[in-house]
Amino acid sequence: MRGMSDAIRGFIEACRAALAAGTWAKLTLGAHRGADATLRNVIVQPVALRSGDRLSFVYRHATRDVTKNLPPGEGLARVSELLATDFGGAHLFTTEAEIELQPARGRSAARVIRRPPRHDAPAPDTHDHARVRPIDPAGAAWLRTLGVVNAAGRPRDGMSGKLRQIEKFAEILLHHVAEIPPRGDRSLAVVDMGCGKGYLTFAAFEVLHSAGWTPLRVTGVERRADLVDACNRAAAEHGLDGLAFTRGDVASTPLDRADILVALHACDTATDDALAKGIAAGASLILASPCCHKEVRRGLRPPAILDPALRHGILLDRHAELVTDAVRASLLEWAGYDVKVFEFVSTEHTAKNLMIAAVRRPGPARTDAAAHAIRDFAAFHGLRRQRLAEHLGFTLDPAP
Repeated sequence: MRGMSDAIRGFIEACRAALAAGTWAKLTLGAHRGADATLRNVIVQPVALRSGDRLSFVYRHATRDVTKNLPPGEGLARVSELLATDFGGAHLFTTEAEIELQPARGRSAARVIRRPPRHDAPAPDTHDHARVRPIDPAGAAWLRTLGVVNAAGRPRDGMSGKLRQIEKFAEILLHHVAEIPPRGDRSLAVVDMGCGKGYLTFAAFEVLHSAGWTPLRVTGVERRADLVDACNRAAAEHGLDGLAFTRGDVASTPLDRADILVALHACDTATDDALAKGIAAGASLILASPCCHKEVRRGLRPPAILDPALRHGILLDRHAELVTDAVRASLLEWAGYDVKVFEFVSTEHTAKNLMIAAVRRPGPARTDAAAHAIRDFAAFHGLRRQRLAEHLGFTLDPAP
């Protein structure tokens, strides 16, 4: 560890001790400063494979994750190398303490801070096992109350796709909540805009509560009073303190706080209204699955070279969806978020299967370069208005 700062050296020794004692739960490397602009952070956990003990590294990039398993000694050396070159900060979570390596700032040198533990169990000891479901259908009584599964925990007729959607959403939420910057406590406020029958609102409460986020407040917003009443009865029946439903629509419901904002299948510009609410509230995480795309389809004036494709109505529809969600993703990036766009669930279960996941980043936002790129893209398609842009006070017309 020659040439390494005292803080990094001390942090690596803490990692070595936790590994030897079997108390290591998770290591997160953050404050990326390396050459690969797509790399966001790295998660490191000890695992026991058939080939022996390993440190499993998950490199989280903007659009993909890469996993590498290294022997313990080589793995610790790799952590040292990453801290010396690519990352300025790190969090080691053990059953005995949370240990943070704070990066140097200004004249202040890097330092190591110890806090009380957040985890009461070390990382699972193996990756050679069946996937653990984020929600146990037999154990989650609310799934029965909402009519998703029967008493045996199996999907009711016609609800298999819905159960898969619920489980996939839970996986996505747990994956992305790990990317939220560390906070001084474990409190979390989640708002599900246009929650409908509340399936995913209940799922969010279940998995976040089980993951130790407390105090936890999850609110479902829905304009249909009968659904709001039914969901509140179900939450009360199962003693889910911190889960509540309120009547309102996406556009007019005020948000006093939203650490996580969810908006799945909000129709047309309601998705833009929800995204704008999340940005204005300073949400650390926004998860949106858009529905129809009527607004942009009406306003598209693409160049003539695209006429051979877009003269077909179905291709024009799909192109309007692409343009709409590309503009949304770009505006979120301009507003200060790292954004991923990916398939939510298979098209076998629903055609509305796109997910936009946005995690607020600590770096610069609203840069001129990002604004120019958005305006150039809009100008190419003859697009002069878009709801999220209007919410953000962003003019799509190129500057004169």
